[in-house]
Amino acid sequence: MLWLKNAYVVDPIQGVSGVRDVVTRDGRILLLGRNIPADRLADGGEMEVVDCTGKYLFPGFVDAHVHLREPGQENKEDIASGSRAAVRGGVTSLICMANTEPVIDNQALVELVVRRGRQTGLARIYPLAAATKGLRGEELTEMAELQECGAVGFSDDGRGIQNGEIMRLALEYAKITGCPIVSHCEDAALAGQGVMRRGRAAAARGLAGIPATAESVMAARDVLLAGETGGRLHLAHVSTRGTLAALRAGKAAGWDITAEVNPHHLILTDEDVPLTNSSFKVNPPLPSAEDRESLLKALADGTIDMLATDHAPHTWEEKARPFAEAPFGMTALETALPAIWTYLVRPGLLSVERLVEAFARRPAERFALRAGTLRPGAAADMVLFDPDYEETVSAERMASKSANTPFLGRTLRGFPIKTWVEGRLVFER
Repeated sequence: MLWLKNAYVVDPIQGVSGVRDVVTRDGRILLLGRNIPADRLADGGEMEVVDCTGKYLFPGFVDAHVHLREPGQENKEDIASGSRAAVRGGVTSLICMANTEPVIDNQALVELVVRRGRQTGLARIYPLAAATKGLRGEELTEMAELQECGAVGFSDDGRGIQNGEIMRLALEYAKITGCPIVSHCEDAALAGQGVMRRGRAAAARGLAGIPATAESVMAARDVLLAGETGGRLHLAHVSTRGTLAALRAGKAAGWDITAEVNPHHLILTDEDVPLTNSSFKVNPPLPSAEDRESLLKALADGTIDMLATDHAPHTWEEKARPFAEAPFGMTALETALPAIWTYLVRPGLLSVERLVEAFARRPAERFALRAGTLRPGAAADMVLFDPDYEETVSAERMASKSANTPFLGRTLRGFPIKTWVEGRLVFER
C-alpha cells in the first residue's frame, strides 16, 4: 500500500481541487479524502508513506498525439525510449501516430505496438491506425479489424487526406467502430514548399511561408463533412483563427467534433523562429502573435478541448541541416508540462484545473481510455508535481533518443518529481 499525505489533488472528473490524502492498494486508488485516519488502513499490509506537503498530485497525463517512430525509425525514437520520456514528463498514457515505416495500417503492426508497449511496462501505449492504406489517401484501411486488435482511432497524420470523398467515407466507416477520425488539416497545394507561417516574420527571414488558410480550409471541409455524416472528428494541432471559427461553428451545430492544441503553439510565435535552430520548425508552423492569443483563449474557454504534445523526434544530423531543408517537428514529452507551467500557469494564463482537464480528462474521454482520474477504483496512474522545482533543459538529461526541442538551455520551473503507473513508481526525479 502507498499513502500519499497532504497533497494538493486536482481531479476535474471528481470536482476535487484541494489538499487530500490518497491511498493506493494493488495498483488502484483505494481512498481519497481529508485526514484519512490510520485505523481505516489497519491490516492493509506493508505501508509506504510519502509526505506531499507543498506538492500537487495529478492524475497521470494523457497525451493524444505522439510520434514514437517504431517500427522503422528506431534511430529517432522507439517505444521503450518514448515511454521513458513520457513518464519523465508525467505522461502515463499516450496515443501514437501511424506514420511509421512501414505505416501502421494492418493488424500485425497494431498488435506489434500494443505488445511492445506492454513489454516496456511504463506508459500505456495506444496506437492510432492509418485511415488510408499507406497514408496514400486513396483506399480506406480495415477500420473495424484494426479497432478489434487495439487501435483507438484512425489518422493519416503527417499528410492529411486530400481527397474530400475519401475523408467523407472515412468518417462514415469509422462510425462502425465508435472511434474518431483524427484530421491533419493541411491542404498540400496551399502549403506548397513553405517552411514557416507565411507573414512578416517569414518574409524578414527570406523563408517560404505556409498560409494559415492551408490549415483552415481543410479544417472547414472536415467540420462540414462531420456534420453531414454524423462521424466523430478530432482536429489535430489547431494553430489558426480560421480553424477556430470552423470548430466553433461545428460545435454550435451540435456536431461530434473535438480539437487539440500543442504547447508550442501556445508559447512560441513565428517571431521567435531563428534561422540557426531548426528545432523551431514544426508543422503546422508556429503561429502569429494574434493566432497565439486566440488559441490561448480558445483553450481556456473550452473551444479547444485538449492539450497534446505532437512529440516528433528527429536525429541531430537531420535537424543540423539548414532550416529550409530540415524536417518538421520537435520533441515535447519531457518539456510539455514544465513549459506549460512556466509560461502559462505561473503567469495566470491557464488555471491548474483547466490544465488537468485538458491534458488528462478530455483526451481520456475522447478516446475512451480508462485514465485521467484519481477516483477510488481507478488505476493508480499518478504524478507528484513540484511547482517550484527548477531545471535547465539539457540533452544529457533527456530520456528520449532525440533532443530537438526549442527549450534546450532554458530553465523551466515546475516539474514532475514522481510518476506512478498502476501504483508502481516508474520515474523519480
